[in-house]
Amino acid sequence: MANVSVDLKGKVALVTGASRGIGKAIATRLAEHGAHLVLAARTQGPLDETVKELKTKFNIEAIGVPTDVAQLEDLKNLVQKANQRFGQIDILVNVAGVSSQHPFHQQPIEEFEKLAATNYLGYVRLIRLVIEQMVARKNGQIINVVSGSTLVDPIPRGFLVYSSLKMGLRAFLKGLFWEMREHNIKITSLLPGVVASDLTDHLKDIAVEQRDRLMDPSAVADMVSFALSVPANACPLELAVINQLTTWTKPIIDYKQTQAR
Repeated sequence: MANVSVDLKGKVALVTGASRGIGKAIATRLAEHGAHLVLAARTQGPLDETVKELKTKFNIEAIGVPTDVAQLEDLKNLVQKANQRFGQIDILVNVAGVSSQHPFHQQPIEEFEKLAATNYLGYVRLIRLVIEQMVARKNGQIINVVSGSTLVDPIPRGFLVYSSLKMGLRAFLKGLFWEMREHNIKITSLLPGVVASDLTDHLKDIAVEQRDRLMDPSAVADMVSFALSVPANACPLELAVINQLTTWTKPIIDYKQTQAR
């Protein structure tokens, strides 16, 4: 779907979690469409490599800003650096997140704040920091990678805290969609199924049929391309692409396997 007709030349897109996995696939797709990029990730090395790769391959401008989205000061610095370099942010794509898989009675309490600060507040705070300039211009698009697990009732076993926070995020973004329409700002939530990532790469004991269930990150990049391709007077509220073979009633990755890491 990379050849979807989307022209982002002259536009500036900010992507979090951009140095690997879903975030890098989305950043690459935006570069293909001609956007200049502000890329955020926690680790400096992979972030610098991604910036260099995309600038060279697609002849676009890009900067990388080391960022922990759980830290408000990091988010303020990210937006400041973006505005200093490019003057404005036209597109925000929230990707960065952390996962945690535990039976609830065994989940470390210390993980709760990290999950909330990254997977909920990380999105809401960054949107708040960016959206005021979009309202002033009466233009902008905010795309958010949420989770396909929010489509399931009850939410998947082993992901109760993670998925409940994502459900809260999904509810917030629905409300924001209606609130921002009068300002000509588009809000879109992506609800992908299980995607091949760092978490699954190291698990040697996953059966072939389980690996076949994992979507390539490009499937999520396709969702972003579609969200950006619709006419100016249309906006996808939510886009879901779910693995054809995945059953949500039990985790695709056994909890015991994650402990071997």
